[in-house]
Amino acid sequence: MDKDLIAVGRRAIELEAMALTGLVQTLDENFSKACEQLHGCQGTILVTGMGKSGLVARKWASTFAGTGTRAYFLNAAEASHGDLGLVRESDIVIALSLSGETDELSVILRHCREAGIPTIGVTGNLESSLAKQASLVLSLDLPREACPLGLAPTTSTTLMMALGDAIAVTLMEMDGFTEKDFARIHPGGTLGRRLWLRVSELMHQGDALPIVDPEAPFEEVLLEITHKRLGCAVVIEGNAVVGLITDGDLRRYFQKSKNSVDIKARDLMTENPKSVLPTSLAGEAREIMEAHKIQQLLICEDRNLVGVIHMHDLLRAKVV
Repeated sequence: MDKDLIAVGRRAIELEAMALTGLVQTLDENFSKACEQLHGCQGTILVTGMGKSGLVARKWASTFAGTGTRAYFLNAAEASHGDLGLVRESDIVIALSLSGETDELSVILRHCREAGIPTIGVTGNLESSLAKQASLVLSLDLPREACPLGLAPTTSTTLMMALGDAIAVTLMEMDGFTEKDFARIHPGGTLGRRLWLRVSELMHQGDALPIVDPEAPFEEVLLEITHKRLGCAVVIEGNAVVGLITDGDLRRYFQKSKNSVDIKARDLMTENPKSVLPTSLAGEAREIMEAHKIQQLLICEDRNLVGVIHMHDLLRAKVV
């Protein structure tokens, strides 16, 4: 029984995957024209649809907005009850309907045509009223739905979703949209924090820094590590960082020798410790710490200590 259920699930995915492969081959000059038109839009891109197509339209609008293209979802059912007032001459309307015969969309398209507002229709029926009313049409070959009855929108909505993503990615390329741009409009969540949070906002500094001289005796090093509670002591000569001692270094030393008499910080430290600039991203700091299997990272400018960041700081900030 389990194998039969797995087979049904796999078949559904196979049907959608085959349809996506076919979609790759059907993109034509209308796709290019649509992207150029959308990229040149001086107003807002309004995406609309009903039913499952309406849900996909919401995703299109959300993806556009999240990748730097000004876009909103236009509720097709509410449009004829006043929301058509949202549409301006500088806008572009994208209407999604597999059948192309959605009454609510016909009202929107008629309004746009009369007002001289460009429209892009996305449909699987080039003979439909939507295809005839839209300024530009993106065609979806009518697929075999993954639904065993061939009725529930499954494969068709997958194709619509993929087409929207393809347009969004193309617009990103045209805009030269960067990680910094993405971070600017995604400040919340782990991804946003990884892309915009700087180590200077998380680092320990001032009196919280564990600092010792190269000639500091073992006892002083141990007290500094213990009191500052960062699991390390930074060895500074003059104003320059010359080394780092971690509690792990102490343990490893005593595994080899029990003698702490006449031991200095210079004898315990690791030279040229890893460091980053204060302007470095917290995500970059995390990557360095994970790659080198270290728990502390120094924040320096021209070998001058500015701060120290611990892996626990990244954990608390939800960067890890």
